[in-house]
Amino acid sequence: MRLRTDSPSLALMPSHRWQIWVRAFRLHFVLPSVLPGIMGAVIAWSQGFPLKPLPFLLVVVGVAVNHFGLNMIDDVFDYLHIVDLKKSNEKNPFTGGSGVLPDGLLTVREMLAASALCFAATIFIGLYLTYVCGGTVLILGLIGMASSIFYTMPPVKFGYRGFGELGLLINFGPVIVLGSYFVQAGQLAWEPLLASLIMGFMMWSMIIINEIPDYEADRGGGKNNLVVRFGRKTAVSLYAGGLSLAYLTPPAGICFQLLSPYTLLAWASMPLAWRSLKILTRYLEDPIQMAPANLAMIKVHALTGAALIGAYLLQGIWPA
Repeated sequence: MRLRTDSPSLALMPSHRWQIWVRAFRLHFVLPSVLPGIMGAVIAWSQGFPLKPLPFLLVVVGVAVNHFGLNMIDDVFDYLHIVDLKKSNEKNPFTGGSGVLPDGLLTVREMLAASALCFAATIFIGLYLTYVCGGTVLILGLIGMASSIFYTMPPVKFGYRGFGELGLLINFGPVIVLGSYFVQAGQLAWEPLLASLIMGFMMWSMIIINEIPDYEADRGGGKNNLVVRFGRKTAVSLYAGGLSLAYLTPPAGICFQLLSPYTLLAWASMPLAWRSLKILTRYLEDPIQMAPANLAMIKVHALTGAALIGAYLLQGIWPA
């Protein structure tokens, strides 16, 4: 392991500093936190619980800020473990971290300090919501934060041991949705849990497809995720399996009267998912050519989340 603390590139003037931080935050990967946070609150509202605006806003801000911290600390420890070393013009733009460390735009110390500030803000928000809403928020919050910090941070670094995909499925599905639902409803329920699995399976597939272009780098750095363990061809099946479970959950839930019939709106993202799968299988061993598949999956997740939020808004207005 090596520590790099060299100064950022002088090629960028101070007026561009904000652009570097926007890139470090990886904003295009933050919607997977925000959408489940909104969804949990909307499900509670559709069931007749009055919306609490301030707690709702704090949940959305809290999960977003926590995700910023996760993105940056993940960048740091992948970089220190010699996993993410490619410069931005050498890799798939949707995988392998933000690239600000290999490009010399920020230092390890700056990234760690920024991630610490993000986690501190998350803790402050979580403690306030615990005080206002109850101890269940603290339990779910601790699970979410611990998973974010120890995804790549030693000695746990469960993302290096084949548990990262499952951990993110749980955290970006049930943990966020149930936490947001509890803040509004003051209780837990089966419907938000089942609905959260749709987003969880989507997150599973997003992680898998983002790990495939990094196969060689991850294997060389000892990051034994599922793609490294089972290979790229099996990873395609894991990717398709996650999508399949996500799309099968709404009809199954509707059949058992556990989900709103409107949740079938989640199927609106199927054409994009199919396109992503076709590109993936065609360019399985070409990380750069695979980039449109990664982008399509980001859109699949976003469209599915938006469709589910819309489904429960409809459920609240015109109960099915």
